[in-house]
Amino acid sequence: MREALGVTLARLGEDNDRLVVITADVGESTRARYFGERFPGRYFNVGISEQDLIGVAVGFALGGYVPVVVAYAMFMMRGWEQVRNSLGRMNLNVKLMATHAGLSDFADGPSHQALEDIALMRSLDNMVVIAPADAWDVERVLPRVIEHRGPVYVRIGRDYSPPITMDLDYEFRIGELYSIVDGDDVAIMGYGPVLYNAVQAALNLRKMGVSAGVYNVPTIKPLNEDLIRRIARRVGRIIVVEEHSPRGGLGSAIAELVSGMARVRIFGVNGYGHWGRSEEELLRFYGLDEESIMDSVLKLLNAPS
Repeated sequence: MREALGVTLARLGEDNDRLVVITADVGESTRARYFGERFPGRYFNVGISEQDLIGVAVGFALGGYVPVVVAYAMFMMRGWEQVRNSLGRMNLNVKLMATHAGLSDFADGPSHQALEDIALMRSLDNMVVIAPADAWDVERVLPRVIEHRGPVYVRIGRDYSPPITMDLDYEFRIGELYSIVDGDDVAIMGYGPVLYNAVQAALNLRKMGVSAGVYNVPTIKPLNEDLIRRIARRVGRIIVVEEHSPRGGLGSAIAELVSGMARVRIFGVNGYGHWGRSEEELLRFYGLDEESIMDSVLKLLNAPS
């Protein structure tokens, strides 16, 4: 997914000479350097100093530029005070690209795995929170993010990007969710690479006579509240899968929204992360693999009302 980030930012820089990219000494690992190689006069590295990273972006925004901040999701949180007091409270036009999110930095383990970031960001007034499903979604999302006036947090994984939306034909709009698999018995909602496992689970459940719908919810804040309520009333059961703490993320947002309308089960990552040989291995470890999602759906369907 970081490849799609770097390539797309470089392309967008051709059409917008007010676009600047700022990193905290992670231009290579986030692929932000692709922008810097093409537009060296609009590319800035502040070193390993995330608080300063946000402060510099604030200055560019106040000067009429469109600053794009690129850093690891875990270390972006080091600038939380500046994000809250400057970007959120002042409603500044700064775009935060948080890479290596969730379990995607499997080799470096808990110290590099951001599992609380969505909870922080969705608590801020004015902040839009987006998590693309895959590399193709990144390409759809970024142009709309740059066009949007105001702060946006975009959560992007490292490399693992199974083809979830590659063959889907839709234009991304902030605040929308998208049906990937139709189903009437239960709705599975999520974002990021874990959606691939949800899709495979739904297809296998169909062979068992279970109609499970799968929805890509790339915009975590603001949600399309009317559509989600309609889905909740129609199916009565919602499962949320996410590479994030089960507290404060998409699952919490949906549970708050449809309370009393549907039963909601949230499957996320408890604790602080873990080491692994691959992101797929960690998804299995935390019960976010295809088989575990199938089991969760069947248990919800068989649970007493």
